[in-house]
Amino acid sequence: MALNSIVSWMFKKRIHQIALFKQYPIEVQDEVFRKLIKTARNTQWGRNYNYDAIASFNDFKRNIPLQHYDDLKVYVDRMKKGEQNLLWPTEVKWFAKSSGTTSNKSKFIPVTREALEDCHYKGGKDLLSIYHHNHPKTKLYKGKHLIVGGSTQINPLTADSYSGDLSAIIVNNLPFWVEFRRTPDKEIALMDRWEEKIEKMARATMEEDVYILAGVPSWTLVLLKRILSLKQTDNIHDVWPNLELFMHGGVNFAPYRPQFNRILKGSMNYVETYNASEGFFGIQDTTEDEMLLMLDYGIFYEFIPMEEVNKTQPETISLADVEIGKNYAMVISTNAGLWRYVIGDTVMFTSTHPYRIRVTGRTRHFINAFGEELIIDNAEKGLQVACERTGATIKDYTAGPIYMGNKSTGGHEWLIEFDQPPSQLSFFTEVFDNALKSLNSDYEAKRSNNLTLQMPVVRIMPPGTFYNWLKTKGKLGGQHKVPRLANDRQYIEDILASVPNKAVSYA
Repeated sequence: MALNSIVSWMFKKRIHQIALFKQYPIEVQDEVFRKLIKTARNTQWGRNYNYDAIASFNDFKRNIPLQHYDDLKVYVDRMKKGEQNLLWPTEVKWFAKSSGTTSNKSKFIPVTREALEDCHYKGGKDLLSIYHHNHPKTKLYKGKHLIVGGSTQINPLTADSYSGDLSAIIVNNLPFWVEFRRTPDKEIALMDRWEEKIEKMARATMEEDVYILAGVPSWTLVLLKRILSLKQTDNIHDVWPNLELFMHGGVNFAPYRPQFNRILKGSMNYVETYNASEGFFGIQDTTEDEMLLMLDYGIFYEFIPMEEVNKTQPETISLADVEIGKNYAMVISTNAGLWRYVIGDTVMFTSTHPYRIRVTGRTRHFINAFGEELIIDNAEKGLQVACERTGATIKDYTAGPIYMGNKSTGGHEWLIEFDQPPSQLSFFTEVFDNALKSLNSDYEAKRSNNLTLQMPVVRIMPPGTFYNWLKTKGKLGGQHKVPRLANDRQYIEDILASVPNKAVSYA
């Protein structure tokens, strides 16, 4: 009881600091910017780009071009071999391994002590602070916390450094006051063989008193369903009666909510986070579908308007100039030594007092084969409408273009694995199509009279399709996700080739 009271007091203290950056967001971001520049001015990067001469945001933009991973890779490779003071002055000995779904190419994102403590850990503490503030009678810290991380093997690089999924680095360096409330044991949490890991996690945690659950929704469901099977029940609250909070991120939660509601039949709260190997960016602080942009984590933000994204030198704007309802690609400079780094996510501001956002997709995950500019946000909302109208629930999906033929118009092909399929797929497809028209005027125009786009083709994929496909790619685990939209047919063809044609039905 005493520990819970102390933790609650600490959380309340942090709420006052959050209120400060909500009230003075531009000033806080300016302070972060100046501290980053000052700290890194004597690094090799800082000397190369004349940080001593940077006095303003405009100086920063003039001196440093936008960066992608390939631009920074030469520095990362040198740091992995032990060189220091390249992008950031303090020691860099951890690298968060991140990769695409089908690419064999891995990214190694530097993780500094400052990034770990002042960003990633701070984000976790702030999530609980905000939750305590919104639910003052909670007793979360009395029970265990279960985090469903990725395939988290630690890989030594030198005698003093290693790489692994971000979740591995976090778990391997947790402060004692978090570690003794976490379940399962570190040996299980850091396993890299995903299927064996799920089995051991299920058996190790199903007798614990779990209050908090955290992870990517799709992979968390895999664990929960295994626990339900072992305990021979259909209600997770029969297993963990005090479970009250699921902290989720990585994918849109809306398609998964009905599945969670079916197996979580007690009182339950859901909080969305926006975090990645590169940083912790947002926390849902209200019941609305939006997240508070966290401004004092050692991250300076810039934003590329979508009309600029495909230009050779896109123009960025600062937080002060963003507008509600517009899509932006996010650019970050961080206390891990990422400078003007294009992270690849797109966001939309829902509020500027304070600054709240929704993640709308990825800069490379969209369909624009015919000028329709369909983004993940459109797809998720359209599928949600179709599911609500037809009683269906979706487990996973991907989509890509159908190219025009000599005598046929183009279209979109959707591969969907349903948890609960619609009784009439043709009606589901019709509702989905109409929802997309209402959400995206470009799509609606291209669908007019079927001149450019035909009715979507929806294929029902057999159970386990996406899980098995990811498994063949060596991509099982909490940090790997099915690509939602693509502007080519690579994923579509690869997935279709992995299942017998007779197992696929479509409208």
